[in-house]
Amino acid sequence: MNELDAVRRTVLPNGLTVITERMPQFRSVSVGIWIRTGSRSEPEEITGVSHFIEHMVFKGTERRSCEEIAGTMDSVGGMLDAFTTKETVCFSAKVLDQHLPLAFDVISDMMLRPLFPEPEIEREKKVVLEEIKMDEDNPEALINEEFLQGFWKGHPLGRPILGTRETVGKFDRTSVFGWFRRSYTPNEMVIAAAGNVEHERLVELAAGAFGALACGADGSRRVPPQPQAPVLVRRKPELGQAHICLGVPACAVTDPQRYPAALLNSVLGGGMSSRLFQNIRERQGLAYAVFSEVTPYHDAGLLSVYAGTGAGMVEQVVRSVMAEFRRLKEEPVAPEELRRAKEQLKGSMTLSLESTGARMGNRARQEIYFGRFYSLEETFSFVDAVTAADVQALARQLLAPERIAFAALGPLDGFRPSRELLAC
Repeated sequence: MNELDAVRRTVLPNGLTVITERMPQFRSVSVGIWIRTGSRSEPEEITGVSHFIEHMVFKGTERRSCEEIAGTMDSVGGMLDAFTTKETVCFSAKVLDQHLPLAFDVISDMMLRPLFPEPEIEREKKVVLEEIKMDEDNPEALINEEFLQGFWKGHPLGRPILGTRETVGKFDRTSVFGWFRRSYTPNEMVIAAAGNVEHERLVELAAGAFGALACGADGSRRVPPQPQAPVLVRRKPELGQAHICLGVPACAVTDPQRYPAALLNSVLGGGMSSRLFQNIRERQGLAYAVFSEVTPYHDAGLLSVYAGTGAGMVEQVVRSVMAEFRRLKEEPVAPEELRRAKEQLKGSMTLSLESTGARMGNRARQEIYFGRFYSLEETFSFVDAVTAADVQALARQLLAPERIAFAALGPLDGFRPSRELLAC
């Protein structure tokens, strides 16, 4: 059977989209309610409100207390989860297939009838402020936030998902509930499930819970960003390591160049056999952690490199990264290296989808970003079609010295950053 034969999609009259992928070989079902508006849609004065709402809906509804939400799921051995990204928010549950109606009732109740009591808002503000402090105490998280704020300067993509001490400190029921009512509308929601699930049954549950809701306004508020290329240094001598981020603008989620970009990333720093890992860690011993990654959005993207190294080795690490950038631009990737990168990419895609939760998330993201579904076989055909010339051409396009942003954090005495250091 074709993989996509198991995938079905229904759109209710109010714009709510329901997707299922039937996997009868499983005894479990993962179901998620996805909101199409993440932190980049927020006005600056309430930065962090999407993440805050993610916390608050667990604090009780008109029908269930906080303890009852947790206890109901525990009573059937189920799991509840939630997360916020720059462009989406997701609330999900995983249960045995016979408990899908109960799990759906719990998460839909959280979406439809949260109370947002003022005392809980004040208490949760303290929790989120501690979460922000925790990130500030984590050098890798801190350098990433500072890099993004410079790279996406003046744009919501550069703001922290958690918010800031100033914005979170000002949250009250009016601001939180106001954003909830604006964003949590049926046309901004995708309900997805994967596992031993009947499509008609999930549509029935969704229509019963959400069918009476009116369609809301488009809440996406997406303004395309203009990437910057700053050189940022924050000296923090109490740290034991220097932390480095470099990055360049890359492909958006739907850009056809996403497949060459994924392979370029794999060759550069996407695994233990990658050039950055082998050169900087294995051959030179300059870093324990060094990697690259691609972060795509609706209308933009970022190819970034991270490394943690000794205080006196920052310049050597940066020069080594630039050497690998230069090599990608000047030399086609060798056939065996490209073959290995393709197999690594296809293998990681396959392994990442071997659970009902992963399949549920995959189908929801395909709906949100593409409005259609791709099978693994179709995706593999796109990967296999990429040539060494495609990767080299993309490297030449992306890895321009004037487009490289740089940030460093830690004991940096003696290090003098300059754009000349970023020549490649």
